[in-house]
Amino acid sequence: MLNDKRPFNYLVFTDLDGTLLDHHSYSFAAAETTLDLLEAQHIPVIPVTSKTRAELLPLRGQLGNRHPFITENGAAVYIPVEYFPIQPTECQQQGGFWVKAFSRPTGIWQTLLQQLKTDFADEFVLLSEATPEQVTELTGLSVEQGLLAQQREFSEPLHWQGSPERRTAFLSALARAGVTPLQGGRFLHLVDQCDKGQALRWLTRCYQLYQPKHQLITLAAGDSGNDIAMLQAADRALLVRSPAHAPPVLPAETDYLLSETCGPSGWAAGVRQLLALPAD
Repeated sequence: MLNDKRPFNYLVFTDLDGTLLDHHSYSFAAAETTLDLLEAQHIPVIPVTSKTRAELLPLRGQLGNRHPFITENGAAVYIPVEYFPIQPTECQQQGGFWVKAFSRPTGIWQTLLQQLKTDFADEFVLLSEATPEQVTELTGLSVEQGLLAQQREFSEPLHWQGSPERRTAFLSALARAGVTPLQGGRFLHLVDQCDKGQALRWLTRCYQLYQPKHQLITLAAGDSGNDIAMLQAADRALLVRSPAHAPPVLPAETDYLLSETCGPSGWAAGVRQLLALPAD
């Protein structure tokens, strides 16, 4: 349960890879001081990621994070049991978590992609079918971490290997099947019509019910196209520079701060600026 009954002002929703975690090393060392400050001020930091629950559990331990988290690009919200005084509606208990699912199981996407392999043979690799060596090459993860990344529950990432022209044809085939994939930093993600922004709004309502007389301000941080919905949904947005790709183009009406540096150092400085916290 939230162990401090004082009202808090902010919720920080953050992407991980390339944002809180370094794109190449996956280190968050440059953000540790800021994370400690946020925890000391009772400001929840909520991971919002394309990663799986299996990946998040050990990472939460490394981060010292005890708060809810959002997996697979907004496909599910995991809330530690008894984190709130009562179980939120629309949740089911799975192990030590209350879980709100926004997407159907991953088997739906695997079946569709197997059908598309007839027309797009050898032009894409499913993360769930990749060999340990392929997973390491595509993600930079260790073999052990790669096995955790393959444990999808609600979505299916794929790595496109064909030409740009064939990719357009592939996306058209998905559209005819009623699917619009999300482009992440490394993969195309097949998932139901849900996104990080929808999950942010739902979880924010849960927090607001916990302290109905104290208005919350949400901050979202991300670096890729699959973060746009989350950045739009938040009250304050931090677009973190990436060493691997240009910043995604946000809708003109979106007010955001673009970090000066990449990854966790840019995250830390941007979060402090947007929350009016002292500089590191």
